[in-house]
Amino acid sequence: MSLFDSRRTALGSLLGFMSLQLILCDSSRAGERMLAAPRVTIYPGDRIDDNLIEERRFTSEEAPEGMALESRKALIGKVARRTLLPGRPIPVTAVDNAKVVFIGTSVKIIFLEGGLEITAYGMAMQAGGLGDLIRVRNQDSGLIVSGRILGDGSVQVSEG
Repeated sequence: MSLFDSRRTALGSLLGFMSLQLILCDSSRAGERMLAAPRVTIYPGDRIDDNLIEERRFTSEEAPEGMALESRKALIGKVARRTLLPGRPIPVTAVDNAKVVFIGTSVKIIFLEGGLEITAYGMAMQAGGLGDLIRVRNQDSGLIVSGRILGDGSVQVSEG
C-alpha cells in the first residue's frame, strides 16, 4: 500500500466520521425548535418591543409544545403579566394585550344592526384590551351590557 493510498483511506475515514457526526447532530436537534425569548429581564406591566425579544433554540423538555409563544410578531405590543427572564421561553399565559379600557372609566357604547346605529355612554366594569369582551354599565338606564373593545376604545355591543 502506497503513501497516497493510505492518505486517501484516512481521508475517506475522516469524511465518513464527519458525516456521521452531522447526522447525529441533526437528529439531536429534531426535538428542538426556535422560540421567542427575552434579551433582558422584562417586568410585569412592561410593554414588549421588538428590540427586547430574540429567537433561540429550545428543546421540547425546556419548552413543551403549546406552552410557550413561538412567534416574535405575536409578542410585539403585548404587556408582560409576570417577570420574563432573559434567554428563557415565554409562557403563553405570561403576556396579555395592552389595556385600552380601565375599570371605572367612561366609554362610548355602540350598538349596530343593519343601518341603525345607537350610541350611549357608560362606565367600564372591567378592564380590557383590543378585542376583549367586557361589561359596561349604561349611565342612562343602569343596565349592564357586554361588548367588544374597538380600536378607538369604544365598546360595540350586540343583541342578546
